[in-house]
Amino acid sequence: MLRTRYPTRVWPARSTLNEILDRHGLLHKNRHRHRWSHPGATPVHTLQPNQVWPADFKGQFRTGDGAYCYPLTVTDHFSRSLLVCHGLRSVKTADTKPVFRTLFRAVGLPNAIRTDNGAPFASTGIHGLSALNVWWMQLGIVHQRIHPASPHENGQHERMHRELKRETTRPAAHNLRAQQRRFEAFRTRYNDERPHEGIGDRTPTSLWRPSPRGYPEHLTPPAYPAHLEVRRISTAGTFRLHAKQPFLSQVLQGEDIGLEEVGDGIWNIVYYSTLLGKIDERTLQITGAK
Repeated sequence: MLRTRYPTRVWPARSTLNEILDRHGLLHKNRHRHRWSHPGATPVHTLQPNQVWPADFKGQFRTGDGAYCYPLTVTDHFSRSLLVCHGLRSVKTADTKPVFRTLFRAVGLPNAIRTDNGAPFASTGIHGLSALNVWWMQLGIVHQRIHPASPHENGQHERMHRELKRETTRPAAHNLRAQQRRFEAFRTRYNDERPHEGIGDRTPTSLWRPSPRGYPEHLTPPAYPAHLEVRRISTAGTFRLHAKQPFLSQVLQGEDIGLEEVGDGIWNIVYYSTLLGKIDERTLQITGAK
């Protein structure tokens, strides 16, 4: 921060400044954490902003008036920029979707959003379909899901959460409005003032820029190649396959899917550009995409 504010001055080494801060009891020391690898984890490697946005809910807590607060956070993986920190009353899609819509309208769309497997980001149904990630697919956003019980696969986002909790919730504010003011103040410090060692001691704001992909106010229906058979999902979540009506998902009701025969009685189930799974027309068993 000193080098950024006063670039013409010569400053001591980081270790010297740390010794001075430690001598006066002003240095917060984080416990060293071992970084475990996960053989099945999809590595995150970004070269520019808006390639991947990690998103999550920081664990709920009560404000001073006894009401629960569920902080929804979204960051940009490349720049470390904290795009959203919004305290909600629940993790329901009805509360979460407007926050994402406001963000999309303000800064555009990412290529992918990376979350855990919990609500409202995913479900236990085929391909983890939920109302929220179906909407993302309609917008051309890839939904990356980390493996269950593997928060280290979103480790950069989790480290931000530790700082957010320490600086804004101990103790919590009196009510949600006051708590939101704390979140916004933290977001300003995190993005504009605090250098991050992982990005060469620069601030997230210095690397962040909005996405060139604007938010479409009207969704474009999927256009499938001519060799796919198009089926519409019923209000019961089923679709027609010959004389049968296998169940897929109710969150897709009214939507068109594409069926592509890839083997003897084996069909790919496609939604927009996403392969949801495969179905065997003899048993009607649907298996996940591999």
